[in-house]
Amino acid sequence: MAAQKALSLTIPDVPTLLSAYMPFLDRGGIFVPTKTLYSLGQPVVLLLTLPGVSERLSVTGQVIWISPEGVSGRRLPGIGVHFSQQDYFVRDRIETLLAGQLDKAPPSFTL
Repeated sequence: MAAQKALSLTIPDVPTLLSAYMPFLDRGGIFVPTKTLYSLGQPVVLLLTLPGVSERLSVTGQVIWISPEGVSGRRLPGIGVHFSQQDYFVRDRIETLLAGQLDKAPPSFTL
């Protein structure tokens, strides 16, 4: 299996969080812009800072989405990270910040 890599992501505001969050994943997930090459299933550690919060959350997960550099349309290069089971609390914190907005979300960075 590929080596675990560490990433850092600071989400500046709720609209950006709404575009990056992946609610269709059972444990939640997030899109991380990066030009670094990753493989599907690769484990990652993400240091995530949510809007309005100074605390960095350490999240573990796996790469489940890849948008390579040069991807067509207005998509950013990056990866989708599916949160691990022990990180349900991160999904809950994100969904609290996005309360009432998930069903009217604009196009996301992934779908």
